[in-house]
Amino acid sequence: MAPRSPSGASKPKTPGRQMVIILDADVIIRGEKGVFDLGGWVASHADDRFEIAAITIAELWHGVERAVEPQKSKRRKYLETVVAALPIVPYTEQTAYEHARIWAELQSAGKTIGAYDLIVAATALERGSHVATFNKRHFALIKGLQMIEPK
Repeated sequence: MAPRSPSGASKPKTPGRQMVIILDADVIIRGEKGVFDLGGWVASHADDRFEIAAITIAELWHGVERAVEPQKSKRRKYLETVVAALPIVPYTEQTAYEHARIWAELQSAGKTIGAYDLIVAATALERGSHVATFNKRHFALIKGLQMIEPK
């Protein structure tokens, strides 16, 4: 079965147009650890919309589940706060097509990135969104993906 619609690369932000930014797990984790002011950075991009890919929720909850008290409760509360504030983007059939395309493209070139990063990238490309990440090295392998390194 072929994808229902062709995928395209992200379009650059135009003046007055809202940018949609999918937060990678590393951005949220650095916010939790206090080494990055996630709330301040998001506030400084008030004209933009932030989202989280469903796979990122799995990554983050995995961290909660592996933690021990009292860190587990602290991590759970932080994650619940972040998840309540941001929309979760599901892994759809179209995401699966984009995922397969990127995976095959990278594999054909003899390159690879983490499985979860691949899904985050597919989610962003499908939606024409940017990915906010501190892991630009992996994401840079994906053609057409727009990235932002938070500052």
